[in-house]
Amino acid sequence: MGQRASQVAEELRKIVSMILINDLDDPKLGFITVTRIEVTDDLRLAKIFYSVLGDEQQKELTGEALKDNMGFIKHLTIERINMRYAMDLRFELDASIEHSFKIDTIIKKIKSEEKE
Repeated sequence: MGQRASQVAEELRKIVSMILINDLDDPKLGFITVTRIEVTDDLRLAKIFYSVLGDEQQKELTGEALKDNMGFIKHLTIERINMRYAMDLRFELDASIEHSFKIDTIIKKIKSEEKE
C-alpha cells in the first residue's frame, strides 16, 4: 500500500469508526472495533476489517447489521471524506485477535506443563 493509500486508510478508519459509534442505530450491531483498513493504490476499494466482542451469534448479527446498513455507511463516508469519487467499501471480520488469544492460551498451557 502506497503512502497516499495509507493516509486515506487511516482517515477512513477514523470516519467509519465514528459512523459506527455515533450514526448507526441498529440493535443487531454488537460491540464492534475497526481493526484496520486496506485501501488499494488506486483508492477504489477499501477492505474494512473489524472485530466483535461476543459469541458467534453476536458476530453474525453484527455482520448482518453492517450489510443491512452498507448504503447508509457508504453515503456518510463519501460525504465526510474529501475524494473525487466514491470508493467501494467491504467489511470483513478480522479473526486475528481471536487467533492471537488462542496462541497465547496454548503458550501458557505449554509453559505450565513444563513447570510440572
